[in-house]
Amino acid sequence: MTKRSNEEDAQAMLPVSRWRWAAFGALGVILIACVCAYAALMLGLVPANADAQPSALERWAARTSLHATIAREANAADPLPRSSANIDDGIKLYAANCLACHGASDGKPSNIALGLYQPAPQLGRRGVEDDPEGETHWKIAHGVRLTAMPSFDRTLTDAQIWQLTQFLAQMDKLDPAQEAQWKKLPSQATAHAAK
Repeated sequence: MTKRSNEEDAQAMLPVSRWRWAAFGALGVILIACVCAYAALMLGLVPANADAQPSALERWAARTSLHATIAREANAADPLPRSSANIDDGIKLYAANCLACHGASDGKPSNIALGLYQPAPQLGRRGVEDDPEGETHWKIAHGVRLTAMPSFDRTLTDAQIWQLTQFLAQMDKLDPAQEAQWKKLPSQATAHAAK
């Protein structure tokens, strides 16, 4: 009776033993992956230079995080009335804060824009008029991590960020005087020597 009882005990413990080994194996794989990732970082195998192409994993992670954050947080409504004065002020704010990276109405990139990682959209060529204004406001206020887009919430007031947002939302619908003001902003493009 004792012999059979020991065999039954061994059989009963067998599934627990298998699960324990599976758990140890999974933890071992995770530990090895963490050690390898740390070693890759410490040996400089993960590019940190701004002129390197980002990996597919990096692009996916950044894009996924940005879209999820915007969906959760970028739902503010413009508290300012839509007015010519606000759009005029938005053009001036653009000239002072955005022109170097996002270019003028000619859509040609500056030397700064050409060296940015990730490339800054040239808003004179491809604007953000179709983007929800809450999203544009959020990007200006908070910046975009892993890009050169800075946060302006410490340097511009919320009203100024909304004025800039109004201009960007109306870039394709400016009245003639505003269009002339926008076109008057100096191009940041320079002759670029071919490498």
